[in-house]
Parts: sequence; C-alpha cells; structure tokens
Amino acid sequence: MFLSVFDMFKVGIGPSSSHTMGPMVASARFLDLLRAQPFEVAGLRASLHGSLAFTGVGHATDRATILGLAGFTPADYDAEKAEATLARIKETHEVHPEGLPPLRFDPATDLRFDYGPALPGHANGMILKATDAQGDVIVEETYYSIGGGFVLTADELAGGKAKDDGAPVPYPFDTAEAMLRMARDSGLSIAEMKRRNELTRRSAQDLDRGIARIWEVMNACIDRGLAGEGILPGGLKVRRRARGIHQALLAERGLNINPPHTINDWMSAYAMAVNEENAAGGQVVTAPTNGAAGVLPAVIRYWLDHVPGATPRLIPEFLLTAAAIGGLIKYNASISGAEAGCQAEVGSASAMAAAGLCAVMGGTPMQVENAAEIALEHHLGMTCDPVKGLVQVPCIERNGLGCIKAVSAASLSLRGDGTHFVPLDAAIETMRQTGEDMHTKYKETSLGGLAVNVPNC
Repeated sequence: MFLSVFDMFKVGIGPSSSHTMGPMVASARFLDLLRAQPFEVAGLRASLHGSLAFTGVGHATDRATILGLAGFTPADYDAEKAEATLARIKETHEVHPEGLPPLRFDPATDLRFDYGPALPGHANGMILKATDAQGDVIVEETYYSIGGGFVLTADELAGGKAKDDGAPVPYPFDTAEAMLRMARDSGLSIAEMKRRNELTRRSAQDLDRGIARIWEVMNACIDRGLAGEGILPGGLKVRRRARGIHQALLAERGLNINPPHTINDWMSAYAMAVNEENAAGGQVVTAPTNGAAGVLPAVIRYWLDHVPGATPRLIPEFLLTAAAIGGLIKYNASISGAEAGCQAEVGSASAMAAAGLCAVMGGTPMQVENAAEIALEHHLGMTCDPVKGLVQVPCIERNGLGCIKAVSAASLSLRGDGTHFVPLDAAIETMRQTGEDMHTKYKETSLGGLAVNVPNC
C-alpha cells in the first residue's frame, strides 16, 4: 500500500476538505470526463446527498460545486476571481470551463440539495449530470468525497480500497505491525522508509521542495490566524480568539508568574489560528482533513518555538512519519467525519502529530507507533456534531485539545521503551468499528449532539 505524503497533505481552501475541496475536485473530474466525450454538451446539473446536503450550506459545498464546474480547483484557488465568477454565473446562468463551450447552469434550479437517504457508497455523495441542447441527460457520474479531499467515483469505490498502479515501493507496509517489522529488519526509521517509498514516484529535489512547501503553507496559515480579528462568517457570530490569546501570552512572557500548564494555551492558540483561518475560507493544508488541519502544524510550531534543540531541518522527518501513520489510518479505517465521526478527523490528526513529534525527539519506531496509538485511543468515540453545519463549534477548540493530546502522547511514549498493551492496528480497527456503529446524527449531519442542543443564533 502506498499513499503519498502529498496525498495526506494537500494545499487547499476552507472550511472543509470533504465538503468544500472534495466537491470542487469532483466537479473538475467531471469536466475532464466531458472533455473526453464525443457528445455536444449544453448544460450541467448537480445534486448533493447525505452529509453534503445536510451540512452543505455551512460547509460552502454549493459554492465549491459551482466554482468547480466553472473550472476552479483547490490548489490554485483565487478568492477574488472566484467572487467575480460567482456573480457572473448568478447573472448569466452559464459557466465557462476551459476546453468546453459555455454551459447552461443556474444554481437556483440546477443545484439540488437532496435531504433523503444518503447514496449507498458513502455519506458524502454527489451526482453530476451533463445535458444536451434539449435538456436530456447524456452524461452522468456519481462521486463520493471520502475525506481529506479524496474523491472516488461510484465504480472506483465499489472496486474496494484504491490500488496504486505506480512502481513497486521498497517498503509496502499496510499495517503498523508490518511497518514495525520492516523498520526492524531494515534498521531504518519510519521516515526513512517513507522517504524511500516516495522516491519511487519523484526525484529527491521534488520531494524536498514539496515538503518544504507544505510546511511553508502550514506556518503561514498559523501566522495569518494569529493576526486575524473579527467575526467568522456563517451566522454563529463566533469571534476569532487566537490573536487575543497569543497577544496575552506574549505579554506574560518573562514575568515568571505563569503556571506550567500555560504551555497548553500556546498550543491551543497555534491550532485555533489555523482553524479560524479554515472557518473563514482561507488557504490551509489537509492534515489529514481541513476540520483537523490545526493539530499537526500546531504541534510542529510548539516544538520549534518551545522545545530546546528543535530544528527546522527535521520537519521533513516529522511530516513523513506523520504521513505514514495517516496512510495506515485512511487505508484501514477512515479520515472522514461523515463516515466515522470526529475520531476519524481530530483523532487521526492527533495520532499523526504524536508520531511525528516522537520521531523528531529521538523516538524509536516502536515508540512512534506507541505515541500514535495513545493519541488515537483517547479520541475513540468522538462525534462530529458541528453547530449549524459550520466548521467552528466545537471544531476550532477541538483542534487545540487534539494538539495537547498529541504532545502528551508523544511524551508518554518517550518515557517508555515502546512496548505497550494496545497495538496501533487494534486502535485503528476499533475506530473503524466504532464509526460503523455510530448513529448517523453524530456523523457530520448536524442532526444530533451539540448541533441540536446549542442555539444556532
């Protein structure tokens, strides 16, 4: 099994990797499908199902779908151009994707929220259709946004776990047990094995440049969030808090009056900064999702700013280790809140961050696996119940707590020798089973939990 570090960490836009980035990616794929068709396409239609319908407005799913059908992609998203395009589509009822003729598309009538039963493949389903001049459907495809910006067609999903068609990798671990065995036999760290796998797909220069770009965007997102002020969009009137917390922490520095647990406030400020940017529709990196995007960069920033001996030179080791753990979770369970609740998002992010931190602080592969297991185990059962369908409450603070748990997990694992009772594979399988058993109202539908017990305005 091979899942690239650039699959786990994708530059995109907020507020959701599954509900914003995924539909935009699906729309782009549908346009590519149309470009390969011999038919004369005249119009487009779209329907959103399951969680994409129930929380679609709060997650800007409708907006993302419209822009995706107009030719926008998350990686090169231009906010100013997007606003102008949306205004033009609303006025002309047409989209103008490159390589295709102008296509009829009136968002008011051609984009439908279906609040009935979810599509059979996944909670995040959407159907895209192309019509001829008479309005008859001539091309149709079903897409599933399975978390973290990953998108599969219905046929791809029905085919089972995605198979990698690239060159064989030297360390094809698909379980933590296999990963540890290969590390033991090779004498390599998890990051070193992951790097050698990546080098079967790209040059060392491209790998290093890409990893540097990931951290550059993550760190810039923290800085923007720490500087941001005002009310987040969406109607809940949630005020940005990261800047205020950070300013207070800076003012208290050097006063020798702060209790040791104040370090948790630093970590929370870093994580909340990212997720406030995400909630505002800013540029973020899936880690492994947008809703959990603050955990991992906050742990890196904590390590760089507050841990003696930390060096940016080891950031690639952190990210490669984290990507290896994230790949195991995605392959054997899920990173989708709509499929398995927030345990699959913040829980996965915390496990990845704990593993990365343990690695750069000198942990052995066994200690790294232990760190990931501790962090994931203590997120099991966490629901996804965003108030008003917005990635704000409880999502923003939850990233801060996920960061704190990750650091605690790494620290606990480093205090031991790597031997422990619950294997990471068992924790991942437990998360999968728990997600299957979890009621749909707790899986990113905003039909239960905090979403129905907290006033929406």
